Amino acid sequence: MAINDLSTSWELEPTNEVGEAARGDALVGQLCYLGTTLRNRVLDALHSRVKRAMAVVCSGFSYDMGVVSHGFVTDISKTDAENEERLHALIDDAEVLGERLVKLFEPEVLPPETGAGTEDGGEGRSED
Repeated sequence: MAINDLSTSWELEPTNEVGEAARGDALVGQLCYLGTTLRNRVLDALHSRVKRAMAVVCSGFSYDMGVVSHGFVTDISKTDAENEERLHALIDDAEVLGERLVKLFEPEVLPPETGAGTEDGGEGRSED
């Protein structure tokens, strides 16, 4: 039943219509299907949201997006350790602003929270 509940929360067809608990190979098959399907959905969401984040950058800033699409730019005059330190400082600086951007995309990526513990501050994700 828990597999069907998880499937339903991600708007997938229940894997076991009969309502009986799956056992053995059937259970393994259901878990593999669910794992693959959820992984593909999260991967699709990641790709589309990174593209949306790039669109956010394009919407108000002038950057060479070809360069931006390769990730962090390193300074060739600096050592690897110095570039790594700079990278961590940039990530730290972007934490609050990045969280704001994440909040815009989060409802499109995650299924709605359901079940015990989510409304009363139990097992659900804490709000920062």
